[in-house]
Amino acid sequence: MIAYIIKKNTFLLALLTFVSISVNGQNNLGTIKGNIQTDVQYYNPDSLIGAPVVPEKMLMNGFANIIYNNKDFEAGIRYESYLNALQGFPVGFQGTGLPYRYARYKTGTLDVTAGNYYEQFGSGMIFRSYEERGLGYDNAMDGFRLKYSPINGVYMKGVYGVQRLFFGKGEGIVRGIDGEVVLNELTDSLNKKLKPRITLGGSFVSKYQKDDNQTYTLPENVGSYAGRVNVFWGDVYFSGEYVEKINDPSVDNNFIYKKGRGLLFNTSYSTKGLGITFSAKSIDNMSYRSDRDEELTNLLINYLPATTKQHTYNLPATLYPYAVQPNGEVSFQGDISYKFKKKSLLGGKYGTQVSVNLSNAYGLDSSLIQNDSSRMGYETNFFSPGKEVYFSDFNIEIRKKISKKLKLVYSYFDMRYNKDVIEGKIGDGLVNARIHVLDLAYKINRKNTIRVEAQHLGTNKKNGYYEDQGNWATGLIEYTVSPHWTFAVLDQFNYGNKEEEKRIHYLFTSVGYIKDANRFTLSYGRQRAGIFCVGGVCRNVPASNGFTFTVTSSF
Repeated sequence: MIAYIIKKNTFLLALLTFVSISVNGQNNLGTIKGNIQTDVQYYNPDSLIGAPVVPEKMLMNGFANIIYNNKDFEAGIRYESYLNALQGFPVGFQGTGLPYRYARYKTGTLDVTAGNYYEQFGSGMIFRSYEERGLGYDNAMDGFRLKYSPINGVYMKGVYGVQRLFFGKGEGIVRGIDGEVVLNELTDSLNKKLKPRITLGGSFVSKYQKDDNQTYTLPENVGSYAGRVNVFWGDVYFSGEYVEKINDPSVDNNFIYKKGRGLLFNTSYSTKGLGITFSAKSIDNMSYRSDRDEELTNLLINYLPATTKQHTYNLPATLYPYAVQPNGEVSFQGDISYKFKKKSLLGGKYGTQVSVNLSNAYGLDSSLIQNDSSRMGYETNFFSPGKEVYFSDFNIEIRKKISKKLKLVYSYFDMRYNKDVIEGKIGDGLVNARIHVLDLAYKINRKNTIRVEAQHLGTNKKNGYYEDQGNWATGLIEYTVSPHWTFAVLDQFNYGNKEEEKRIHYLFTSVGYIKDANRFTLSYGRQRAGIFCVGGVCRNVPASNGFTFTVTSSF
């Protein structure tokens, strides 16, 4: 088996040879570290919640990372297995293999990687290669990466390669260069005289894909560029980045020849007890893939940051999360956090933390081009929101320590969610939801803690019925025995659904055990269909009923 794997991976053979020479030629044998995770799920048929039939009955996702370090040299491999992939993961993840392997050499100002790697330029709007395992997302580069710092304060990096597509590679080639100058680090004199810390950066990325389209004449090389600035000055921070992409006809934009562009800026102020942040973003036709014919999250070159709050509580996080719209949106977010001092009127004995957040996302202020012989599609007023609301979220969070043993968190959410745009379900329209969450944690003694959550989601009535799936109630009890055991019971009740047969309970239980660097989790119950999002990137998760067993370990 080992011989077969090596035969199929000539890079791995060369890597193992290099490691063997390094180990045998030095007294220092280096170090090996890594981590392993396996998720196994057994599925029961459950037509009541719409759980799909799973022919295999049991599905499994697993991976193992092994990394070798010896002074300036590092090498690693990742073994992955999907037999078959868990429900909700992209169907392309099937089988087993070694999709990630690399060798890296770092010395002084030079850093070279051959093989697979992850990298990001600026905010990621022009280039970001990364993995989000929970989403089944991995667009790792396969090629070469070079990082070099010729002088103090100047940092350069270049990438060249193809992108991972499940257990294969994408058709297109991606090339890019990024440079950054930290003015304060150029000279000792500047560092002393320049009060704000100022960083200037710029990037250029291009992709190549052969034009084999029988209908349109398509550009084979599509370039993009970006400029950015970051400023730290005492308690104030500001960052801004502008990106532009030349015409890039693709499935995403219905093969129009309009340029893409984006603008993102963030600013914040923080001092003891007070934090204020504000961000704004406008993107127009900024889907950027190494294969113009791919869809969903396949072969994305860039990442479009979300300017909406990422929630952790069950109902707001999984029923109405916002997915960034790459073809166009204008969005804003503001957040204020203040801690009332201890022994003040509102602070009480232990102080009180209050956070208020507001975010809004709109469609572009745009108009279709009539008699569009040049296939430019539409015209826009950049950074001008249109009339259509995609998403809005107003939320308040209050954190309060009641006593040495009792802590309280109360959260309120007022959301508007455009299902027509975000989920493509034409006719559902704008859903209005209000959510209350009460989270209580009580420390019984040094080792035992109990935590209780109560959540409620209500929607507006329309034509005599509650909108969308109607009202939900969720309850959670979690009991922890430190340092090894965790027990939890969760129940979600869709009591306000207009279809009576769907007014059912989703009961879910779990137990976890931790020993040293090993964690074991066993759970059983119903899981409702929903949307799982990280940073504005989402995937649909189907309903399921059954057992899940997870093992994670690191060494």
